[in-house]
Amino acid sequence: QITTVSGNEFLLQSDIEFLIVDWFRAIKNAIDRLPKERSCASRNLEFKLRRSSSIELLNSLDTESKEPKPEHRKSLIFRLNYSASDTNDRNRVKSRLKKFISRRPSLKTLQEKGLIKDQIFGSHLHLVCEHEKSTVPQFVRLCIKAVEKRGLDVDGIYRVSGNLATIQKLRFVVNQEEKLNLDDSQWEDIHVVTGALKMFFRELPEPLFPYCFFEQFVEAIKIQDNATRIKSIRTLVKKLPRPNYDTMKILFEHLKKIAAKESVNLMSTQSLGIVFGPTLLRPEKETGNMAVHMLYQNQIVELMLSEYSKIFGSEED
Repeated sequence: QITTVSGNEFLLQSDIEFLIVDWFRAIKNAIDRLPKERSCASRNLEFKLRRSSSIELLNSLDTESKEPKPEHRKSLIFRLNYSASDTNDRNRVKSRLKKFISRRPSLKTLQEKGLIKDQIFGSHLHLVCEHEKSTVPQFVRLCIKAVEKRGLDVDGIYRVSGNLATIQKLRFVVNQEEKLNLDDSQWEDIHVVTGALKMFFRELPEPLFPYCFFEQFVEAIKIQDNATRIKSIRTLVKKLPRPNYDTMKILFEHLKKIAAKESVNLMSTQSLGIVFGPTLLRPEKETGNMAVHMLYQNQIVELMLSEYSKIFGSEED
């Protein structure tokens, strides 16, 4: 930090220590070149190191390009403040930040006061359903309705990506507003709707297939006998929490309709398994071979689509 007797202040900042030392030497040499009657200023020379992520100049020094006028040279006395580190400054900042954070109200408090609305994306499935007093999120129902209205015949539906910026815009609208009209022209690209629906499931803090069920589903899909495998998957599905079961049932019923149009949209049960496997179920902690896990994830979704009526149907079925 440089302060002149006329009150001008300059702050030069850098993370690179040798660069700071070069600045110091250059400024000291400039002072040493001043008339001898002013050279006493160099005896008061101090240097302060301030570390930051970038070089910042509050004012510019132009000593190289322009020679100061004689009257200016007489008043050009520098005072450089020096300190070996800025540890104390950092500690003060940390202390203030800790106090600020500790005084911040919790998310729950802000939501209770109505300052922050309940989010749809990124919230637990059961919380979304409790808030809406349903067992299937309204956003999921709206997306499925829109896709079945104008997307069943679209080539690569759910596989082709929509514009990410528009998907994020839709995500923001869903999180901020009560009503959503997916027939609005801004959502006319059906891949934006499918992209947002996949994003909703990806951002669930716990996937649609709860973590505690993951290994059980993997063990079930490994069963060689097909009838026994289907029965095991069905038993696990019936044990799911109500929001998970109801949402899963309506989603798989929808995906079954997509697969039924495979000749047009080119999306088979296998293709849908590849798309939705990692989105709907995953281990809480990745261990072992991720490629093997992904294979099982895909196979579980594919089997549940192929045998939808046996897995989600009534006992009599």
